[in-house]
Amino acid sequence: MKRISISVLILGACFVPVAWSQSAGWSEFHRPAMDRWNPYEKVLNVSNVGKLSLKWRYAAGSGVMSSPAVVNGVVYVGSLAPNNTVYALNATTGAKLWAFVTESAVESSPAVANGVVYAGSEDGKLYALNATTGAKLWTYTGLRLANSSPAVANGKVYVGSYDSHVYALNARTGAKLWNFATGANGVFSSPALGDGRVYVGSDDGKVYALSATTGRKLWSYSTGNAVKSSPAVANGMVYVGSYDRDVYALNASTGAKVWSFITGHYVYSSPAIANGVVYVGSDDGSVYALSAKTGAKLWSYATGNYVYSSPAVANGVVYVGSLDNNLYALNAQTGHKLWSYATGWVWSSPVVVNGVLYFGSLDNNVYAFGLK
Repeated sequence: MKRISISVLILGACFVPVAWSQSAGWSEFHRPAMDRWNPYEKVLNVSNVGKLSLKWRYAAGSGVMSSPAVVNGVVYVGSLAPNNTVYALNATTGAKLWAFVTESAVESSPAVANGVVYAGSEDGKLYALNATTGAKLWTYTGLRLANSSPAVANGKVYVGSYDSHVYALNARTGAKLWNFATGANGVFSSPALGDGRVYVGSDDGKVYALSATTGRKLWSYSTGNAVKSSPAVANGMVYVGSYDRDVYALNASTGAKVWSFITGHYVYSSPAIANGVVYVGSDDGSVYALSAKTGAKLWSYATGNYVYSSPAVANGVVYVGSLDNNLYALNAQTGHKLWSYATGWVWSSPVVVNGVLYFGSLDNNVYAFGLK
């Protein structure tokens, strides 16, 4: 198979009848726990997810490859060309609260921290926007951003760039604190943070662990091909996919390989980790559930096309998109399909917050599904 390429929240005015909290939200691509698992979700479950119905749909005007961030009753998401926009939408109604137009496609996922939205654009800039008004606070120029989504922790913003570097910026001012050069090619992978380290993949075929404070390389692990997948971190392990078709489990402290599992094609999707299981998609069209301890396959579910989307796990359900135009909800224990919705290509990685499923589609829409 050949990889397909695409060149491609004012809160005070809106009553939100849910007790939103930062812990229960989904503030960046991985969530702050860096595992794409929302343990706070208590509404949607295996028994009722089959009854999901459309709550709202927002027409973005161009494709939505970005994965949403949901914080304090607001959905933040980016759109591709020609709109090139970061949107803030009311999470309950889908009403547009504000929109900020960049100079190129917004493929990556926004990160939200301390009232600021951080979003990268293919115009080579990372933007810091006021989360309530959308006003620009600062920009950092000189990047070659593509798919890498920012991660925020301890007053710093970390992001990869297609100039082959990983950057750390001051979250308040945008000043560069350090940058680390990987080998040739770029950094599509989104950084994951844990125990004072930044974990990230590179198109040079390596996974890196860097000091979050200084950017010094602590270790690197060589796979057999480009690493566009974003690492997930859980229980002292780093889980990541590679274009060599493998999913890897690496010791987070040393980089030593604990296990690897081979799929049928490239692994662009980023893993989600929950309850001792690794969930990940592959370009062979399947979603896999693997033992986090041993890498043994527990189940697989075949969709009809590439799975670039990264799974989200919440309350016993795995949510993931496919380029077969569907968003799926699968039983996390068995892989049995519980629900699906047909739209355009779903490259966006879904999120689940307070009983609502949010995702974008290349049919130019952002979707929210919940129970009636």
